[in-house]
Amino acid sequence: MQLAFSAADIAAIIQPLSSKGGTSRTITGIAALSAARPGDLSFLGNPKYKTEVVSTAASVVLLPPDYTGEPAADQQFLFVEKPSVALARLCARIEQLLWPKPAPGIHSTAVIAADAQIAASATVGPLCVIESGAVVGERTHLQAQVFVGRNARIGDDCWLMPRVSISAECVLKERVRLQPGVVVGADGFGYEFVAGRHEKVPQVGNVVIESDVEIGANSTLDRARFSHTVVGEGTKIDNLVQIAHNVRIGRHCLICSQVGISGSTTVEDYVVLGGQAGLAGHITVGKGSKIDGQSGINSDLPPGSFMKGTPALPYNLEQRINVLRKRLPDLFKRVDALETELSGSKKPSAPSHS
Repeated sequence: MQLAFSAADIAAIIQPLSSKGGTSRTITGIAALSAARPGDLSFLGNPKYKTEVVSTAASVVLLPPDYTGEPAADQQFLFVEKPSVALARLCARIEQLLWPKPAPGIHSTAVIAADAQIAASATVGPLCVIESGAVVGERTHLQAQVFVGRNARIGDDCWLMPRVSISAECVLKERVRLQPGVVVGADGFGYEFVAGRHEKVPQVGNVVIESDVEIGANSTLDRARFSHTVVGEGTKIDNLVQIAHNVRIGRHCLICSQVGISGSTTVEDYVVLGGQAGLAGHITVGKGSKIDGQSGINSDLPPGSFMKGTPALPYNLEQRINVLRKRLPDLFKRVDALETELSGSKKPSAPSHS
């Protein structure tokens, strides 16, 4: 679909605090400041790129209130509290135009158990399977090949993309959004070593995903050994994340790509886990903590921790050690030179004859 917004259309969507200049061009694209052409919209989301505003050819530019420059001819500046947020709201409108939800109904190729409950306003796409006792809420959209297991419950206004799998007894609350390939409720990884063999431990709990959670493509959330694996309200999970059995994740956390969280670990509210961070099992990461990418966390962290490295250290200390690590070759040379000098100065002197 070709985008076509006037500057007035954009202003009506994002509600700017003020504006400067004007343009008669129709906005047909979105681009970075340095790459934008006439007819594009751009934004200053990072002060690092402030100097590029002067030279950008974008017809409409979203700017923070403290920007003091002037627009070029046929260019309009729209001032907003957070340009990146304003752009996100515009993109939400574009998303609705590009990928509108289809009309409610059940596709003829879907397989639905007789006692499953599907809201009349829901959409069930091609080749979906919904098993006995499952519930699908109002205005929820299941795209092609979604599987909903026995007695699973999906709340209102959810959006499950192709090949999502919701296993038996698992629960999604309202406005949950799952990208393609997400698996909710596979067995937790549990075995006991008995008589020389790994004996499987049954995983009889479930997964509960609270409202307004979003989970990226091909991420996996294991069902609990007993009780629940839980993802708290408003948490956002990136692609390729592994969450093990009986993990409890708090509200409004950010979990980046390839993070692995071992079983029975608790991640409290507002925690940020950088890409490829790994958390050991049976620990607690305190509220508001931040874990740098590729860090390994092996013990409990108090609230507000900022950690880096493997094994993880406080972020500033790890940064200092990284600086010093680069100087180690020179330090060893100096130590070797000092040892040589000292060993030479300790040679016995010739006896004197009086």
